Amino acid sequence: MARGEGAEQYAATLLSVKPLNAEIKTTQRNRLSVFSKLCYAFGGAPYQITGTALGFFLQIYLLDVAQLDPFYASIILFVGRAWDAITDPTVGFLVSRSRSTRFGRMMPWIIFSTPFAVLTYLLIWYVPPFEEGNVIWYLVFYCLFQSMQTCFHVPYSALTMFISRDQKERDSATAYRMMVEVLGTVLGTAIQGQIVGGNSNCPTESDAPYSTNSSSVNTTIVSLDQTKQAYLVASGVICIIYVLCAAILFFGVKEQKETGRDKSEPLTFAQGLRLVMCHGPYVKLVIGFLFTSLAFMLLEGNFALFITYALGHRKDFQNILLVIMLSGALTIPWWQWFLTRFGKKKAAYFGISWAVPFMILIVSVKSNLIVSYLVSVAAGVSVAAAFLLPWSMLPDVVDDFKVQNPDIRGHEALFYSFYVFFIKFASGVSLGISTLSLKFAGYVTGDCSQPEAVSMTLKVLVSPVPVVLIAVGLLILKTYPIDEERRQGNRKLLQAMFDSETDSESEPSDHGSSV
Repeated sequence: MARGEGAEQYAATLLSVKPLNAEIKTTQRNRLSVFSKLCYAFGGAPYQITGTALGFFLQIYLLDVAQLDPFYASIILFVGRAWDAITDPTVGFLVSRSRSTRFGRMMPWIIFSTPFAVLTYLLIWYVPPFEEGNVIWYLVFYCLFQSMQTCFHVPYSALTMFISRDQKERDSATAYRMMVEVLGTVLGTAIQGQIVGGNSNCPTESDAPYSTNSSSVNTTIVSLDQTKQAYLVASGVICIIYVLCAAILFFGVKEQKETGRDKSEPLTFAQGLRLVMCHGPYVKLVIGFLFTSLAFMLLEGNFALFITYALGHRKDFQNILLVIMLSGALTIPWWQWFLTRFGKKKAAYFGISWAVPFMILIVSVKSNLIVSYLVSVAAGVSVAAAFLLPWSMLPDVVDDFKVQNPDIRGHEALFYSFYVFFIKFASGVSLGISTLSLKFAGYVTGDCSQPEAVSMTLKVLVSPVPVVLIAVGLLILKTYPIDEERRQGNRKLLQAMFDSETDSESEPSDHGSSV
């Protein structure tokens, strides 16, 4: 396959005549400060904080707090994720067609979507004072929030390509971003879990047994109201952090100007879709991570219920979730070193497969709180790799596409948006099916104990199914063609092409000054 032969010859000529001082200036021009990397990284926290809170707690909130029938809860989860998936390529296309402003092309989307995202997120966790139509309430605000979140996250993801032209700097910024995003998952788990975790209308083994007198009934009602209030307080805290992170991103990151964009016609939606889906490395990467991401999303969506009803750790589930995310946050730097030392494909194999034995262990041994915590620490290591690798490898695919198609511009957001589309749509399907499975297993809304069939269903959803999905995903990733040699070759070609475009754009002003 001819991989941009004209571009390779052209770049080779440029590299052969390029003086050393020009290379040094290029490196200095593309270098990012630690402050810029941190400000960029903070922009990834809102997506992960809200995503973690929704992923771990929305299902159990709809079932046990809002007390919806599992069938309606499954509809909300599926339609919300499916709608979210559809908006990703749509927003990606609109971003690719939008004009650049003095703040850049991505930043206006991020800033203007923030207040609407915050408002709709808050209303998701508010239980309306009416029962008729409450399903519509949750469905509408869940879909609206996902739309606003997409208007934030798709441009933010594509911003990776516009903070620096150097691959090493982008990889370094991505590592900072993944570190902050995993910390965001820790924060989302801690805020949501610790605030709402202590509010339950169900007794533990040490509590007094149920009685049927009126005082017991009144206590249960008050406790449910307190739980509703706790969810609302947690969402308010998360909304404040969302706004702060967006402000840090806006004031701390400078979006670089695109070179050569005005020389090419913008892509239509059909053209963008065809180009993206015909790029082999991208298709293999997306399908591979589709299966592995599904595994972790299925685990995430059902883990709170699994800990509560299958393991019986009702009072500790929020702490177990927090341990997983803390372990992941602490191991992100190690995985960044691993992928730099051994390559990204090997990091994907080792990092994602690491979770498999612990997924098997958690359902194989008798319920034990200490074992649950130990498994959570080990599983967090794999969660870190699952966070880091897709977003670290996507820029390599975009670079590979640029080498083969040097005249096409404005396509970056399409690559990111279609990737997120497939992941979110599949996630919606999996969550909808898993919630329906609980209904068929006999899940009783608002009940403190569930039938044995529910426990068995939860065990299947968090172990055998994710293990099979991980195995399939890793087999597909084995065919991913961009190794370290090809990645480094693309980096040199693109740097030469970028320097040539920069020099050609500066020539008129140089001539003008000499005149």
